[in-house]
Amino acid sequence: MTGDRRKFSRQDEDTRRADLIAAAVALISEGGPAVATVRAIADRAGVTPGLIRHYFATKEALTRAAYSAVMDAMTEASLKVVAEAPARPEARLAVFVTSSLRPPVVDPAAMGLWAGFLHQMRRDADMRAAHEASYLHYRDLLQGLIADLPRKADAARLRADAIACNAVIDGLWLEGSALPDAFAPGELERIGLASVGAILGLDLAAHLPQEGNTA
Repeated sequence: MTGDRRKFSRQDEDTRRADLIAAAVALISEGGPAVATVRAIADRAGVTPGLIRHYFATKEALTRAAYSAVMDAMTEASLKVVAEAPARPEARLAVFVTSSLRPPVVDPAAMGLWAGFLHQMRRDADMRAAHEASYLHYRDLLQGLIADLPRKADAARLRADAIACNAVIDGLWLEGSALPDAFAPGELERIGLASVGAILGLDLAAHLPQEGNTA
């Protein structure tokens, strides 16, 4: 019984922590970091301000957790699609690129959160470290997919290709999130496939699986 109670308590704490992060994300997305005061976050989450201190030592620690949660969720969304893709390396990379350039990854709210923290990264070493960790996590995943392609490339080339391809995806993601009505359906995905394919020297679009086809 004691073990069951301990497990339930831990799950409850994880849920409460996630609720606080979600409240911070919503407020920051709506009005920037300045709007996400401790009291506002507590009101949005339906808790007292004092309870936040139980989970996060400072407001900055909570907002860093919120930033990391949003960035990690976008990466995980792309990885989930890749896990369901065909085993062919070209197909897996094509799916990774397209999933990074469509909803739910392309998202005005996520872009607003990212933009809201840009200034903070310049003066907050911990926030900069959180951004670096999320950036490197995504780039390393991308580099792994590129490394699996049937072509010869040393470590330096793989790194350079991953940086370049990541930059293309980042730029398209930013514009697609900022101006979602400025692009035709599938346009960002097609541009992303063509651009990443040009960097890597292959017709990536030709390897994109048809919807519903995992063969």
